Amino acid sequence: MPVGVKNYFRKIERKLLILVSIYTLLGAGVLYMLGLAPSLNVIIIGALITVFTFWALNYYWSLMDYRGDPFLFPLVALFASTSLIFLCRLNPIYAARQFVWLMGGLLVLLTMTRLLTNYWVLAHYKYIYALAGIVGLVLPIFFGVEQGGAKSWLDLGFFSLQTSEFVKILLVLFLASFLTENRLLLTEGTRTVMGVGLPTIREWGPLVIMWGVSLILLIFQKDLGTGLIYFSTFLFIVYASTGRASYVLIGGLMFLTGAGASYSFFHHVRMRVEIWLDPWQHIETYGYQVAQSLFAIAAGGIAGAGIGAGLPRYIPAVHTDFIFAAITEELGLAGGIALIIMYIIFVYRGFVIALQAGDDFSSLLAVGITSLMGLQSFIILAGVTKMLPLTGVTLPFISYGGSSLVANFIILALLLNISHANNTIREERPAPALESELQAV
Repeated sequence: MPVGVKNYFRKIERKLLILVSIYTLLGAGVLYMLGLAPSLNVIIIGALITVFTFWALNYYWSLMDYRGDPFLFPLVALFASTSLIFLCRLNPIYAARQFVWLMGGLLVLLTMTRLLTNYWVLAHYKYIYALAGIVGLVLPIFFGVEQGGAKSWLDLGFFSLQTSEFVKILLVLFLASFLTENRLLLTEGTRTVMGVGLPTIREWGPLVIMWGVSLILLIFQKDLGTGLIYFSTFLFIVYASTGRASYVLIGGLMFLTGAGASYSFFHHVRMRVEIWLDPWQHIETYGYQVAQSLFAIAAGGIAGAGIGAGLPRYIPAVHTDFIFAAITEELGLAGGIALIIMYIIFVYRGFVIALQAGDDFSSLLAVGITSLMGLQSFIILAGVTKMLPLTGVTLPFISYGGSSLVANFIILALLLNISHANNTIREERPAPALESELQAV
């Protein structure tokens, strides 16, 4: 590749990381000046280690001539810094734990971008993913502990593991592998009914079985948010593979049927819907959390109360499900919208990577994991603002939680590796054309 174009991706990334570094260090300084940090040494050393680790990854990728997307990592670095700043403001103990998980997530990211650039090998193990996913969902039913109303955690002594966070990645890997192999059959069908080509049970059976088993097990775990994410991702990736709206229509009808049945038979589902429709009726009990979230968002106004000036501790589980409400109260509507825009940019870049992919597996994998990220962000943001019933999932890269954070870094690594493969193939194009494309996006 001509001089000046090599490592162009990392040069863009470095410019963005400068802004992230300034933001992180300013946030740490504000926390110390307001007396919200344990000590000057702790907050400054933590901020410096975080910034140093971000830059170390960029430097290592430059040495390795890694060509992953230059926008995704700075976005995630900004999310992670925001998480540490607000968790420290809420409870320094949570911030310290999240810092440890962040370092672990960055180590996973480094390892995967170094050893798994040949990610196509993942396409050969689809039924292993299905089996591992089922095991991951069954274990918490028999050996799990209940947290936040959902029995989806395994207590491993030193920490708790939420297996459903990793099962969702296995689900996407299974769907991408299976649909790559059976795409033509699912698109055109192998038999005709009234002039419409339909696939046989051999083609769509494993997909429906995987979907059904996931949702049934999640009903027993009472983890409604993850069940909704699984189902929606299933529809996204099947539609991306086949382009057939009939699958989405049938899936939508299945969802409505299941939702109606769940509302009728399960008290926790019925209560979530009632809180969504009228939280004020239950404001002293079940609706207290949502009501306090709405009060916090309203109190923030346009510009926010300022860091340390809000009252986020009145919101139960504010460090996990409702951290967006705390951020919006202290940074205002402007800060909340800025955060939403950054998630939109992340999803946009993910779909750009999917469109640029040179093979079906890469494209479907990118669509699937990007859909996961976008759907999870939308579902929790909609729940916190009462657009949808509250489901209790985490806000990616920001909410407190080690399992979610590490799983999200796996998603980031897969997207970056797909992007690296795309850009490595494209480097054969003339240098001016490549630079103009990079500047355009």
